[in-house]
Amino acid sequence: MKMKILAILCSTALILGAVACKKKEEQPMPETGAQTQKFPTSVPQPGVPGQNVVVPKGEMSVVVPDSVKGKWEAVVLEVKDKSTNKATEYTVDLHSEFEVPDSDITLTIGDFLPDFRMEGLSLTSASDKPNNPAVGIRIMEKGKQVFPAPGKQWGWLYARPEFRTMHPFEHDKYSITLLKGIKKG
Repeated sequence: MKMKILAILCSTALILGAVACKKKEEQPMPETGAQTQKFPTSVPQPGVPGQNVVVPKGEMSVVVPDSVKGKWEAVVLEVKDKSTNKATEYTVDLHSEFEVPDSDITLTIGDFLPDFRMEGLSLTSASDKPNNPAVGIRIMEKGKQVFPAPGKQWGWLYARPEFRTMHPFEHDKYSITLLKGIKKG
């Protein structure tokens, strides 16, 4: 009889412990007004590598400083067919559309930021020097947006090899990489 009571008490304790743990897991996190996102070891902006970067909530905007406006005319992109391992370079004008030959891929090229920085809700360039080149891009396949995620206007490709894996264009057949920006003149 004592063993039976002991078994019931142990079972009850286990069940109550599991319910308490489950309730603790379900409690929502307090709203802080900002998102904290863990970036890879290197990030394309000033800061200590590996640190948490606080990203404020709201609509992101691209701000091209006057020192950069009109100084860049195009970008060089590498489009690689993963099935054949063939890579082709294309020079594409800023603010234009480009249909990748022999594919269903169309690229829309936006602003080029030679020294990409994120300042609050603004994506901008710290200088007109190509210290951290990035280009805003939208990629369509058969008329459907595949990069960035639908609902977002621009995805960003980075030229520096250590930043190319940050939010990259992911596709079964193609990879697209920013190689460099082309200055006017």
